[in-house]
Amino acid sequence: MALEAEISPDEVESVRDLIKRCVHDFPFFALKQLKIATKRGALKPFKINQAQRYVHERLEDQLFELGMVRALILKGRQQGISTYVEGRYYWKTRFRKAVKAFILTHLQQATDNLFDMVFRYHNNLHPLLKPATANASSKELHFAQNDSGYKVATAGSKGAGRSSTIHYFHGSEVAFWPHAETHAAGVLQAVPEGENSEIIFESTANGIGGYFHDLWQKAEAGESEFIAIFLPWYWQPEYRKKAPSDWKPSDTELDTAKTYNLDRDQLYWAHQKNIQLRGDVGEWGWLFLQEYPFCAADAFQQSGQDTLCNTAYVAAARKRGEDAVSHYGAHIVGVDPARYGGDRASWIHRKGNKAWGLKSLLKTSTTQLAAKVAKECDAYAEEGNPVDAIFVDEVGLGAGTVDALEDMGYPVIGVNAGSAASEPEKYFNLRAEMWNNMANWLEGSVSIPDVNSLHADLIAPQYTYNVKQQLVLETKEQMKKREIRSPDEAEALALTLAIPVVAPEKRKGRHGQRRPPRDWRAM
Repeated sequence: MALEAEISPDEVESVRDLIKRCVHDFPFFALKQLKIATKRGALKPFKINQAQRYVHERLEDQLFELGMVRALILKGRQQGISTYVEGRYYWKTRFRKAVKAFILTHLQQATDNLFDMVFRYHNNLHPLLKPATANASSKELHFAQNDSGYKVATAGSKGAGRSSTIHYFHGSEVAFWPHAETHAAGVLQAVPEGENSEIIFESTANGIGGYFHDLWQKAEAGESEFIAIFLPWYWQPEYRKKAPSDWKPSDTELDTAKTYNLDRDQLYWAHQKNIQLRGDVGEWGWLFLQEYPFCAADAFQQSGQDTLCNTAYVAAARKRGEDAVSHYGAHIVGVDPARYGGDRASWIHRKGNKAWGLKSLLKTSTTQLAAKVAKECDAYAEEGNPVDAIFVDEVGLGAGTVDALEDMGYPVIGVNAGSAASEPEKYFNLRAEMWNNMANWLEGSVSIPDVNSLHADLIAPQYTYNVKQQLVLETKEQMKKREIRSPDEAEALALTLAIPVVAPEKRKGRHGQRRPPRDWRAM
């Protein structure tokens, strides 16, 4: 072991166990060996916080399962993720042979700050662990003995991020990169598959659209090898401010506090920060939600965005337990078959105020989808909870799913979302009507699956009113032009509210027996 200082044999023996643990346990190594700078300029041990620990656990789980890390991290401001990733990569390059870490940031100042952090880690390491450096410049740190090293750059030119081989890549504030797709393409080619390699893209949001948002949508929907990791702002212990005794939160703020279990000082901090970011007093502004999101769906918003489903109601429904709501009435399944190659086939169950059992699949044929839904319906019937109606979007490929389920004797009804609404004076088409029904349903005491992708889908489409004062919902084609994925999971839930259904008071025959088709729209 090449060292920058001579160590006595007795001292080597005394820290042998410490070294062994440092090699295999990053949180321990960080606490015992790495130093971070406080805002007052002092040094203190790097004790990982709640957000950093959550990221660490998710990354280690993926590394164990796949033999590599491919992760997207969506976060609020100043949650210490760059501090964590730089520490992780310093640890890996220090103890592994012939590996290279590469860091790419959005601004030169950010690049300088991150490399200063790495040098601080290196310079304050215990002498027995501190390796000799063959090269130490303002952009690169190379360890002589194990031929490993660290390099940083700024995403200012189209060529930055390309290298012969990169084992550990950290993309910082990716949503703000110029030439993001070009940089990412170079990185993805430079990092080998498997071999314990790592790619970590992290960022605060920067509105809707763009490379990071597109990558997040795919990861959130399970359409890529990347895992989506979201970090809410209220995990940070420093994000709190003593609330004055006479301060009265608004109803919106109180509902938010209840949903996310915020204490009074956390809520007052958010109240003040929202005003600083030009939000209306007592109402969360889009810029505050982008910079300090409560949930992943909050982050990707923009000024003037009008959506039918209120994100606060959606968040409350996610956190409300199934046992806390009424679930009497017809058992309905909504099925939204995939319309395009990249869309998901999604289905969900609803009974009264409870929605559950959300599933989404890619590359599923109409017959495969019908078989999966049928098998699930049979399982519920065996449990004494038979399905009363299956509503399927029959536009395009959906007709095949309707036919297959009908042939098997299931209570399926094809829904043409583009057809006339039951109240044509209010709604442009049936799709706008059933989405409005869903938005109203969400305002009540209801429960939905606690799933980020469903939340994002529910608040994705925008709406307007036409010259006839009919409610018009943004089409899937229009959403794609805004770089928003098809809201397939929300469409499935909306389908359960397309047509009123009354559950039969008495059921005949043994559970699980298939029933002949009938008109389940009868009131």
